[in-house]
Amino acid sequence: MITDQAAFTVPAASGKKIVIATVAALLLAIVILVTAVLPAEYGLDPLGIGGALGLTALAGDGSAAVARQSGDYKVDSIEFVLGPYQSVEYKYRLAQDATMLFSWQATDRVVAELHSEPDGAAPGYAESFDRLEGTAGAGSFRAPFPGIHGWYWENAARKELRISLKTAGFYTAATEFFDGDAIDHPLTERSLSSGEPELATQPR
Repeated sequence: MITDQAAFTVPAASGKKIVIATVAALLLAIVILVTAVLPAEYGLDPLGIGGALGLTALAGDGSAAVARQSGDYKVDSIEFVLGPYQSVEYKYRLAQDATMLFSWQATDRVVAELHSEPDGAAPGYAESFDRLEGTAGAGSFRAPFPGIHGWYWENAARKELRISLKTAGFYTAATEFFDGDAIDHPLTERSLSSGEPELATQPR
């Protein structure tokens, strides 16, 4: 049996086509690098496309979840007794980015405001971060600048009430402002062997 065999010849690519294909592949790689790899891996987003696609959020390696602080943290517990329409302020000295946890409760509704006074600001200047009218508040706070940071409580009722505050954080001082006076309060440095600090009561 005789079988006809056809010869197939693969045409050789021209040098021009090879150059075009190489350049196209290189350009595609650059586009992928700039729009996807850099934003996702390193947080670099020169064109803004990575942010629009949500890729820059992938750049974190977990280190952003840890905020290192200098020194040991401290704890503080205090109770205020306010008569009708009386008010009190209680503030902590915090460095920039220092954090604290807080929880306060009142036996009746109060007007409460969490605010800060930056170092070097004009007298009477303060920035407010949270304001409410109620009987409790809890959360965390990170100081946006160095200064004193804390609460203003006002008893808007016609009867006496109590406010209990508990905090833990990297503050260095605590000051009470009442009836024109500034009173410094001692702080407890927290260690593994220390117990729960006693609750100080400030009658008004």
